[in-house]
Amino acid sequence: MKKLNTFLVLVSLLCISVTDGFAQFKVSGTVNDEGGQPLIGVNILVAGTNVGTVTDIDGTFSLNVPTDEGNLLFSYTGFREKTVAVSKATPSVVVVMSEDISNLSEVVITGLASSVKRSNLGNAVATLSSEQITGVTSQQTLDGALYGKIPGINITQTTGAPGGGFATRLRGVTSLSGNNQPLIILDGVYISNAEIPSGLRFASGANAGNEEGAANRLADINPDDIERIEVLKGASAAAIYGTRANGGVIIITTKKGKSGKTKVSLDQDFGANRIIRFVGRKNYTAAEVEEAFGPAERDLFNQAVASGRLTDYEKEIYGETGFITDTRLTVSGGNDRTNFFFGGSVRDEDGIIKNTGYNRNSVRLNLNHKISDNIDFSSYTSYVNSEASRAFTGNENEGGLSFGYNLAFTRDWNWLFPDENGNYPNNPTASGNPIFVRDRTQNLDGVNRFIQGVSGTWRIFTDDNTSLRLVANGGVDYLANKTFVYVPENHQAQVGTTNGFVAQGSNSVFNRNMQVMGVFDKYTASGLSFSTQAGVSW
Repeated sequence: MKKLNTFLVLVSLLCISVTDGFAQFKVSGTVNDEGGQPLIGVNILVAGTNVGTVTDIDGTFSLNVPTDEGNLLFSYTGFREKTVAVSKATPSVVVVMSEDISNLSEVVITGLASSVKRSNLGNAVATLSSEQITGVTSQQTLDGALYGKIPGINITQTTGAPGGGFATRLRGVTSLSGNNQPLIILDGVYISNAEIPSGLRFASGANAGNEEGAANRLADINPDDIERIEVLKGASAAAIYGTRANGGVIIITTKKGKSGKTKVSLDQDFGANRIIRFVGRKNYTAAEVEEAFGPAERDLFNQAVASGRLTDYEKEIYGETGFITDTRLTVSGGNDRTNFFFGGSVRDEDGIIKNTGYNRNSVRLNLNHKISDNIDFSSYTSYVNSEASRAFTGNENEGGLSFGYNLAFTRDWNWLFPDENGNYPNNPTASGNPIFVRDRTQNLDGVNRFIQGVSGTWRIFTDDNTSLRLVANGGVDYLANKTFVYVPENHQAQVGTTNGFVAQGSNSVFNRNMQVMGVFDKYTASGLSFSTQAGVSW
């Protein structure tokens, strides 16, 4: 009898063990967006347990559900959380996630190796999508495309010259003498947004280099390559990135390819630049001219009227219609291991002043490759060549070069055009002839820029409730800038003084950065998840 009881106990324990074994089942599936594209890195948790996982590069997943049935909780960047019931009868599921319009569940990038939900943020982060950046047509420069679209950012146009000229400041961040521009990070690469003076002020009489109206180098980035922009405005930005981020951080993410059929897109825009509203010139009568300037000026006025040489010089200088062409080619696609995005752009834009304009040629190649089931690698490569002819449109008032300043003293009955031998007359009522400045002077700015970013993720191990991964990224930003300023020796303000002016500048900027982070994730039985990370940033 004793042996029989022992045997029954063993059988009972075996049955319990078998029952428990049958209670656990394996569920697998795929997570896609509403367009049918797989989503990589979706967080999946079994409700009420500490069992969780993430989708791989194909959007697939697999995990063990410890009960006969349960609910899977799906969460992902920019998408609404979703709950899916599973059981032994449904061991395979296909989950379609929809975008989160409210953005409260949106996961944002803060510069670390992990991310955080917007609703859990301790500081302000503003985001902008590619549709919001470029809208239905291409923008000239990225800083111009951001104008008025992000709350809390003051973007001021410092010059209307072709090729950009915007000062970007986060609201509340000011300085009388220091650099208070935000730090800009493109695909993990710290990039320069330097405003490089050309030496124009030494010919024009401007007080400082910041009065030259130089272009800032954010203008080099093609707005059509951008997938997403995030702006960190809180104090935590400096805690993550150091003192360079005292003015905030702008994080730019470019577009990536998606697995599937290769897609080719060719877009072309045509447009024109024209002045919106002229300030206007006073329409003098002969009597008004004599009253204001004397009888000699009245004679000159009458001669100009009789010969048809009465000229509205404001319309003469600013009245050009600048033709704009923008051509863009994108090719994207890939397979289950590699996807790519190629973008090329050619933009040619004439200014509203004769002999001014802006030309930008850019190419970009983004590659994402799955080396193995646990190792992913990404490369972001871009090259930009741009040239701008900006004329003398800044805040100069002593050298006879600034259009606006000289026009204020130029009288419309003074004939300032060249004779049959190409000789320009001096301006009798101002320190410079604006027609001479428009036709004979040069203020050129050229840029060659190479930006290379790389990143990699190694998922060291993953089980039902823990994961450990190593994330590394870094890159280089090399900028070669050349400027050329030329004022002929026969410009009236140069004669007898410096007798002409030539300045050629050559500047280079080289930025390098690297970051390596280890990230440990833990799922608890209560449904909470914890993320801990440690690493080094250089």
